[in-house]
Amino acid sequence: MTLGTAKIDKKGTRFGNTALSATQARRLTLAGLALPSILLMVAINGYPILFAAFQSMYDGSLLNWGEFVGFGNYAEVFRDPAFWRAVRFTVIFTMAGVLGSWAVGFGLALLMLKPFPGRALFRVLLLLPWIVPIVVSSMSWNWLLATPYSLLPQAVEAIGLGRVMFLADPTMAMITVCVFKVWISYPFMLMIMGGALQAIDKNVMEAAEVDGCSGLRRLRHMILPMTARTTYIAWILMVFFSVNDFPTIYLLTGGGPLSSTTTLIVMAYRTVFQDFLPGYGVAISFIVTIALVALSIFLLRQIRKSSLQ
Repeated sequence: MTLGTAKIDKKGTRFGNTALSATQARRLTLAGLALPSILLMVAINGYPILFAAFQSMYDGSLLNWGEFVGFGNYAEVFRDPAFWRAVRFTVIFTMAGVLGSWAVGFGLALLMLKPFPGRALFRVLLLLPWIVPIVVSSMSWNWLLATPYSLLPQAVEAIGLGRVMFLADPTMAMITVCVFKVWISYPFMLMIMGGALQAIDKNVMEAAEVDGCSGLRRLRHMILPMTARTTYIAWILMVFFSVNDFPTIYLLTGGGPLSSTTTLIVMAYRTVFQDFLPGYGVAISFIVTIALVALSIFLLRQIRKSSLQ
């Protein structure tokens, strides 16, 4: 049967004056069912974003909007030396969190491939840093190294390395915070990369081993390329987790000493809720958001390239 220039298949559906195939009708039905949820999510997330965008263009306080300054807050942010110090540590903290946790998690995932006694228990113990609440973990680390009389500073001094102030010295505080981030994040990478390694065909690996391919060459030319897609996805997620990680730093150092461990998210929080400058603080948050979107696009392109190889 024909209607104008369109042909209606026996399994098709007539929609107005247009003929739809069964696949098109199914897609249209699914889109209609999903539309209310999509509109609700846009409304829930869109309103705060628009409100914050307008607020970033005003020089006010938490109680009133103040005067309209346009992009003046953004210009002031880029002229602020404290902002660039926060950018520097945010980059260091993020790179340590992403690459450090990936290296540790991936190495442990490789180790867990080989069966050994107690592997199941060992796997559960490795997940504890991620399972334990961040408040408990940060308090434990504070107890271990916060003061000169804590356990770790006393042990370091006992072996003749002098008195090390892990959280009072700016450089040591930066190192400690980065190590802490790796410690609480590697279980996530362990699970992600462990799943990717389990998906590799064992016959391919065994064939390469029979042909005399060393473990290092298998890792470089086979395992890493085969898990590249999962690696990029894990990196994207960990970048988000690290840049937006507020409790790790705030509970361990509060951004100190001397703002040495202040990241952009901590700086934005202080600006809004301690200095009572919401426009300035929200401007910092929007700059972080734009940077994350740009980085995500780059990593997503890397994922597509790895899929085509």
